[in-house]
Amino acid sequence: MFENLWLIPLGFVAGVIGSIVGLGGGIVLVPVLTLLGIPHTMASSSSLFAAFSNSVGSTVSYYKQQRIDFKNGIRLGLFSIPGTILGAILSAQATSDTFKILFGFVLVGSCYYLFVKRNLDSKQKILSSKILFASSAISFFAGILSSFFGIGGGIVFVPLMIIGLGIAVKNATATSQLILLFSSASGMVVHTLLGHANFEYALLMSIGSVIGGFIGARLSLEIKETRLRLLIITVILVAAIKLFLHAFGI
Repeated sequence: MFENLWLIPLGFVAGVIGSIVGLGGGIVLVPVLTLLGIPHTMASSSSLFAAFSNSVGSTVSYYKQQRIDFKNGIRLGLFSIPGTILGAILSAQATSDTFKILFGFVLVGSCYYLFVKRNLDSKQKILSSKILFASSAISFFAGILSSFFGIGGGIVFVPLMIIGLGIAVKNATATSQLILLFSSASGMVVHTLLGHANFEYALLMSIGSVIGGFIGARLSLEIKETRLRLLIITVILVAAIKLFLHAFGI
């Protein structure tokens, strides 16, 4: 166990970043674990354990800051659960190289989200039945991504809440952590039932991640997000390139 203690600071860094940008720490954890040769199903499962711990710490902090939209957060979280079940099952069918290629595209999509986030603007919307149905369907899709890749689904949930539901940016980021409580919890249960879990990895990363979640939520009020965003984009793009190269044997 001692040789794996480096997973604690890894979980901490992922927790801080995931809490601030609302994407979940999986965008950091899964590429690192996968590139180190850990099976993608185990990487996704362990990441979801850490994401759950991170979302607990973040949700508590954001609740105190009164930034969580509980009504929409709980609704979207519940609709993501069936998707997480399907995502965990599908992940077992994918080969390692296929997973790396697909996750590389997810990372590129995450970079695009981070790049345009500063231009996202919420406008008060009348939530018609069509909008509510569409957002619920999209939440189901986000659940599949969450469990398949172990990323939590924030890359879908945050833009959905800002653009589709008219929730303020700072509240959407906070509410996404509440949603991740549902998607990560259901995903890690299914992965465990399928035999994908490594509880040692999960425990160590979760320890760092829950602390990172508390700190990240506080830093989100003070930190200049532009510089952090550029740093994260750079790191994620490098990880995406490495995943592509590994997948193609280069």
